[in-house]
Amino acid sequence: MTANVGTIDRAIRILAGLALIAWVAFFNGPVWAWIGVLPLVTGLFKFCPAYSLLGINSCGIKK
Repeated sequence: MTANVGTIDRAIRILAGLALIAWVAFFNGPVWAWIGVLPLVTGLFKFCPAYSLLGINSCGIKK
């Protein structure tokens, strides 16, 4: 698993994921907001399977 999520992309994913999870957990948000787990996990692991399939790399590391 090679990192394919860059620093800014990673920060946005983690913040968005935490915001969605907090919304549903603390503010009685809709059930679909649990989807925030996906950007949170991809941000923490610096790897996005969708990016791999599409050939996208936002981390700036040259292969």
